[in-house]
Order: sequence, then C-alpha cells, then structure tokens
Amino acid sequence: MSVAFRKPDLMFVCTLLTDPAAPALEGALVESLRNAWGGGGAQWLSPDEAAEFSLPAVPANLWEVWADVQAMGVDLMIQPLAARRKAMLLADMDSTMIQQECIDELADVAGVGDRVKDITARAMNGELDFEAALRARVGLLKGLPDRVIGEVLDSRITLMPGGTVLLATMKAQGAYAALVSGGFTAFTAAVSERLGFDENRANSLLVEDGHLTGAVGMPILGQQAKVDALQEITARLGLVDADVLAVGDGANDLGMLRRAGMGVALHAKPSVAAQCDVRVNFGDLTALLFLQGYARSEFVNV
Repeated sequence: MSVAFRKPDLMFVCTLLTDPAAPALEGALVESLRNAWGGGGAQWLSPDEAAEFSLPAVPANLWEVWADVQAMGVDLMIQPLAARRKAMLLADMDSTMIQQECIDELADVAGVGDRVKDITARAMNGELDFEAALRARVGLLKGLPDRVIGEVLDSRITLMPGGTVLLATMKAQGAYAALVSGGFTAFTAAVSERLGFDENRANSLLVEDGHLTGAVGMPILGQQAKVDALQEITARLGLVDADVLAVGDGANDLGMLRRAGMGVALHAKPSVAAQCDVRVNFGDLTALLFLQGYARSEFVNV
C-alpha cells in the first residue's frame, strides 16, 4: 500500500482528461483511481472527456500511475483544490497558442528550413542557449523580404485548438491575458488580436529597405524576460504569483511555469515536461479550463 504525502488542512483535486477530438475517458478508470486513493465523489466536467475528484493528499505512486494512464491516452494532474480559478493567463505563443514555430515557417520560405528547425528544436529542449540560438536562426533569414511575414501569417499559421474558448471563458470571468513569446512582435500582435489577449510581448525582427537584416532588436526576450513579465504585470494589476496560470512548451518557458500558481507544460518537449508537475499531452487548450474546475457547459464559445 502506498503512503500519501499529506499537508495539514490542504485538500487536492485530481483531474483526468483526454483528447476532445476523440474523447475516451472511461468511468471505470476514474472510479478505480478514486477508490484506490480514497478520493471524494467523481464530478464529470465533460462526458467521456474530463472528470475530477478531491483527494486528502498526493498519492506516493502518482507518477507510476501517471505513466500507466498516459499509455491509455489520458492526462492526469493533481493540484491544490483551493484557488484554482486564476485571474491571469500568461501564455507562450509558438507551439502553444499556435501550432507552429514562426521562425521555422519563415526559414522554410527562405530555403533554410531544415537548418533552422534543428536549432529551434535543440533550443526549445534546453540543449542550446536561447539568445545565441535566436541570433543564429535570425541570421539565416538575412535578405528575406519583410512582406513574407504577412504571407506566412495568412497561409501557414494556425491557432492551437481550444485557444479561443480558453481566452473567452477566462476573460468573461474578469481574467487578464498576456502573450509572452521568444518569437516576434509581427506575429504576436496578430495572434494576440485574433485571440483577445490584453497585451503581447516578443522580440523584433530588424528590417531595412524592405528586407530582414538578419539581426534581432535588443534586448532579446528570453526565459528571464518571461519571468519579468509575470512580475511586472501582476504588480501592475495588484495580483500575486498564485493568481497566475502560465502555459508553455519550451525550455525558455520554465521560469514562468515554475513561478506561476499553476504552470502547465502543454505538449511540451520531454526535458521540459519532466520538470513540471502539470503536464497536458493529449488535451487541447481547453484542458486549462478543466484544470481550473470549469465544466464544458461553462465554456464561452466565440
């Protein structure tokens, strides 16, 4: 029998969810875990898709069970029950709010896609220094007409499923939303407007005579800048770290994921996910609503 890790006067909640495009969460699995861990009654947030139950403590065998249910296509997260609904969303953009890495798409048009994608993957996995990797990738774009940015936005960039519902639902409850990216302002401005973010921060691509110079505006927004954004925005709004839900997928997101009251690794690189307690590998961005205790019937669709 496993020993549970208990904190005095603190209750937890276990959330289980699946891919909303093919919901297959079985009631038998939910009941089995609830009984094994001594949980409260199960609440279905969405039929066949998401359920939760309260727990008196975090089970000692959490990660063994997590690995088992991952093999079934199920995400499992345990977090404190209190104050789950957050007053601020702090989100990465590339491979988080959108399905692509913008610089990789620009590089593909420039004919250096494979070289840039390799650097991007290694940087996001924490194998390379982010700033040095960004400079190297942007350098390979030197001479690319700046009109290509608009073309890439129109033809290659797609929103991550669930993003519009996530923003609309949280903002309907008065939450503030900030998009913070190691990418570029030309993309964050457009994505921010489409999704309804209150502000966006990113790096700038320098342009001269209608072409990219191959340089990035300074200072470069990397991991620390995302933490700084969290600190600055919460201070301005009169919030604290515990009020923030942060979501990202890359190594440069780890600082804000660790600092936020709820840090979610969404379809994250393995080395990044391994450092986060809340990992979503099968759900889309609406998983962040289930994690806050919203039922699908409460979602705001736009």
